Amino acid sequence: MLRFISERLIQSAVVLAVMSFVIFGLIGLMPGDPVDLMISADPDLTSADVAKLREIYGLDRPVAERYGNWLLSVLQGDFGFSRLFAKPVFDILGPALGNTLMLLGISLTLALCIGLPLGIWAAVRPYSLRDYSVNLFAFAGISIPSFWLGLLLIILFAVILGWLPAGGLGTPGMDGWSDKLIYLVLPATSLTLASVGGHTRYMRASMLETLRQDYIRTARAKGLPERRVVLGHALRNALIPVTTIIALDFGTLFSGALITETIFAYPGMGKLTFDAVMGNDFNLALVCLLLATLVTLVGNILADLAYAWLDPRIGFEGKKQ
Repeated sequence: MLRFISERLIQSAVVLAVMSFVIFGLIGLMPGDPVDLMISADPDLTSADVAKLREIYGLDRPVAERYGNWLLSVLQGDFGFSRLFAKPVFDILGPALGNTLMLLGISLTLALCIGLPLGIWAAVRPYSLRDYSVNLFAFAGISIPSFWLGLLLIILFAVILGWLPAGGLGTPGMDGWSDKLIYLVLPATSLTLASVGGHTRYMRASMLETLRQDYIRTARAKGLPERRVVLGHALRNALIPVTTIIALDFGTLFSGALITETIFAYPGMGKLTFDAVMGNDFNLALVCLLLATLVTLVGNILADLAYAWLDPRIGFEGKKQ
């Protein structure tokens, strides 16, 4: 197991290094750079001043050399300086990452608690009225765009009914968790509804296929109660393919939080990434995008570990034993 985890960590580190070079190059292709912004803010800058500034920021050097300098700084714990927030990037990431992980943790937990039981419930009675009802709910959740759903929730619960705050992290002057949770209701609901449909559909399909296996027919022929057949024999195997979706969904949720957090003005990684890209804050945008990549890679490693836990026949080498 330790060998498997070590190999996956090395593979993830290689992927992360490649992605860092790709993202670094793509961000460099974005229109505008710090010197362009200085020129627009101060038209009196001369050509000599501009050349000197480009030399100071290293913009006159090849991309590979700039990337090497940036990577060396990161390995020494220096993630650069945020031009937008006038702070070191590392100081900005901590609070934003904590807020996003709290939002994603609540949303993913709710999506799993709703989606998986609904999928199982529908698969036990396929093509019945409750199966069609669950499918209708799932398709509605998948089809509704998250930005539209977020705006709808704000209009209904914040503007018309006035029950919940439209955005932010908390009421100024109040530090209690209850106050923060009130501000999380709408963004967490938006993210949950956006992902619960997918979980329901995948769980239904996986459970339906598992219930058609020969060993399930044998269990039923032995007279076992249907509840024990479903929960005791079928559920564990049905969860194996769903685990992949859950792991990938964590990365998707992390990326999808960009829209949700921006709509609800929630100070997390999504809004931070949006602000960094729109403000041409290269250092901050680069680290935010790499963090999203890292979350996806960690999710895949956890999925591989979950495979072996759910089905011991699957070794850590990824082959049936």
